[in-house]
Amino acid sequence: MGDGQRESQHRQPSDFLDCIARVRVALAMPQFFRTIRRKLLQRQRIANYSLYALGEIVLVVVGILIALQINNWNDRRKLTAQEHGYLRNLRADLVSNIDKMETFLSERREIMEAAQAVVAALEAPTLGDIEAFNRNCIRVYEWQRFVQVDFTLQELLYSGSLGLIRQEEIKSGLLRLQSAAEANKAEEDHLRFDAEQLLYLPIYTQVDLHPLLRAFEGEKGVLTPDHFAAFHQDPRFKNGFLMAIIEFSILNGQMEQMMLMCQDLIAAIDEVLPGG
Repeated sequence: MGDGQRESQHRQPSDFLDCIARVRVALAMPQFFRTIRRKLLQRQRIANYSLYALGEIVLVVVGILIALQINNWNDRRKLTAQEHGYLRNLRADLVSNIDKMETFLSERREIMEAAQAVVAALEAPTLGDIEAFNRNCIRVYEWQRFVQVDFTLQELLYSGSLGLIRQEEIKSGLLRLQSAAEANKAEEDHLRFDAEQLLYLPIYTQVDLHPLLRAFEGEKGVLTPDHFAAFHQDPRFKNGFLMAIIEFSILNGQMEQMMLMCQDLIAAIDEVLPGG
């Protein structure tokens, strides 16, 4: 038998005994502390024992408070991250909103200029350039509704998560913008009703639209003053274009106010977001 094997055989009983000894020490620890407490009581050192117990209680309480503080900090950090995510999405919607409103304002100013040109031609002795008159009429007829970009705001409202936005200035600004958008939609409803009565119904029932559309698409020589005779005979035509001038002026004023609201909200959000 080699020296290594003999050494291993001699070491194995020793290791086993060491393990047994450690287990005995571990099992004896609670008994050790109970012995200390018993001796303190036996020696009538109640004050020292009470101080020892109070210290243990204080340590436990402090540990619990620290754990709660860490938990609260984690919760606040998660809520702040969620709030900042919504704010970034709101900001993106507002920027898109401003771009869209700038386009609509430009187009609606062109519509107002076209309507003014139609009214001026109808009040003149002759219509003048018939093809230009036709283009201006169709330009007014093809107006579109505005729908604001508010996906994030609608998500906050319908999910009941608007409270995640802690800044009252931002929350109230979003609600004011929503109210302004509803007022703008109500004015568009008014315009739509008046347009149906004063713009669309008269031309659909009294005018042959085919030559007007052919000329609008670029075909030459298809229009004559007779195609627009009804415009002079029925006052609804002229009144419809006057109505369009007035109501687009109101709509543009509302939209300009909405743009200012969006700009103010972006500035308020930039103050909150890191690196804003």
